[in-house]
Amino acid sequence: MSTASAFADRGSKEQIETGSAFAPKFDEKGLIPAIATDFDSGEVLMQAWMNAEALAKTIEIGEAVYWSRSRQELWHKGATSGHTQIVKELRTDCDQDSIWLRVEQKGGAACHVGYRSCFYRRIPVGAQAAGDAELEVTESEKAYDPAAVYGKKSH
Repeated sequence: MSTASAFADRGSKEQIETGSAFAPKFDEKGLIPAIATDFDSGEVLMQAWMNAEALAKTIEIGEAVYWSRSRQELWHKGATSGHTQIVKELRTDCDQDSIWLRVEQKGGAACHVGYRSCFYRRIPVGAQAAGDAELEVTESEKAYDPAAVYGKKSH
């Protein structure tokens, strides 16, 4: 698939901010941040990156496909674990430099560590937290055992 022509050329600021053409702005590495939230609850599940090919493939198949920066390859979310993300709605922000996926999370979890959400830790804020704040786990249990699903495969 040629992704070079998959999206509109970036036009004027007005066209980008108020026009109907989808012209995503990828960074200098060819990536755009993508946030996935649960379609029903709005819970933030994960943040990942997409390149043009991953974004075009996501649009084409209706399931989340990301770019793995660590493995330098396309990553069809859930291909190994079965925890796919069915895209119910796809949005971009006002200047088209980030993507929001509203998804139906299959398999009960988005995080490869086993929690439902990748955002399972809270960072204390305020004067007491300055300097040596410790992260607080916010989810009481894992949704699955990553060792049973992935074995020793790295993510």
